[in-house]
Amino acid sequence: MRAERTTKMTMPNILKNLSLPLIGSPLFIISNPDLVLAQCKAGIVGSFPALNAREKEGQSLDEWLTRISTELDRHNQANPDNPAAPFAVNQIVHRSNARLERDVELCVKHKVPVWITSLGAQEWVYEAAHSVGAIVLHDVINDRFAHKAIEKGADGLIAVSAGAGGHAGALSPLALIQEIREWFDGPLFLSGAIAKGDSILAAQAMGADGGYAGSVFIATEEANADARYKEMIAESGADDIVYSNLFTGVWGNYLKPSIAAAGMDPENLERSDPSTMNFSENREKPKSWKEIWGSGQGIGAVKDVKPAAEVVARLKAEYDAAQTRLAQTLGWTRD
Repeated sequence: MRAERTTKMTMPNILKNLSLPLIGSPLFIISNPDLVLAQCKAGIVGSFPALNAREKEGQSLDEWLTRISTELDRHNQANPDNPAAPFAVNQIVHRSNARLERDVELCVKHKVPVWITSLGAQEWVYEAAHSVGAIVLHDVINDRFAHKAIEKGADGLIAVSAGAGGHAGALSPLALIQEIREWFDGPLFLSGAIAKGDSILAAQAMGADGGYAGSVFIATEEANADARYKEMIAESGADDIVYSNLFTGVWGNYLKPSIAAAGMDPENLERSDPSTMNFSENREKPKSWKEIWGSGQGIGAVKDVKPAAEVVARLKAEYDAAQTRLAQTLGWTRD
C-alpha cells in the first residue's frame, strides 16, 4: 500500500531566490572552499563533503567552515542586491565514518544552513541540523529509501537517478521523480546527467524543484582535481562512462579511460562485496585505483576547463533559452 500524499510544502526560504534552481553536488576530494565560494557567489548552492577536510593532510573542517561563512558574509555585505546562495555540507552517515559525530557538532557550531546526508538516515543527525534552523536534504536512489529518510526527519530529497556521477542509482529519472511525487510534496532535486540548463528545466517539468550537478564542476579552475582528470572530463562523453561497484562497494559511474589507464578492462570489471564499504578518513585504495575517476553521463556538454562562475553563467543562459524555446513551441506567452 502506498503512503498518503503529504500536505503541500513550500520551498524553504533559504532555497528561494537562487540565480538558478541548482545545487552543486559535493564531490569527494574535489569540492573545496574555493569551489564552494565560487558557486555560492554565482548564485547556486555550493557544497562539499565534510570528509574532504582531511586532518592527516593538515586541513581542518572548523577552519573551512569559518572561511566559507566569513567570506560569504563579507560578500553579502558588499553586495546587498546580489547576495550569495547558501552553502551546504554533506555528511556520510555510514558506520565506517568515525568522524560523523564530531563533524555534526562542528556544523552545529557554525550553523551550516543546508545539510546533505548520504548512505544512511539517522534521526539524531536531522535533529542536530534542525536545532540551528538548518534544512536537511537526503540523497536516495529509490522510492523505498525516500520514504525512510522523510519518516526519520529529512526535510527534502535528492533523487539520484541513472547517469549521475559517482555513487548513482539505476532508475530512470522519469520513474524516480514520478514515484516520489506520488506522496511527497517537499523539496526535491534531481541528480543524473545534469550538465546543461535545458536539463534543469526538464527536471522541473517532470516534478523536481531543480537540479543537482557535480561532474560539470570537475572541469573548473577552482576544483581540487588533477589537471588530467579535468581534461578527461572535457574530452569525454556518455559512451565513456561505466557503471560499477568495484571501487567502493556502492554502484557508481566512472570514466572508462581512467580505468583502462589503471590496467583494467572497463567492460569486464568484477563486482565488489557491499560489506567492504569503508568511509574512514584513513582508508586506502589499492595503488592501481588511485587515479580512477568518477563522472556522470552528462559530460558531453563540457568542452573545456573554465572558472565555476562561467559554468554557472552558461547553465543560466541555457536555462533561460530553453524556457523561451519551450514557450514558443507550446504557444505560451512568457511574462
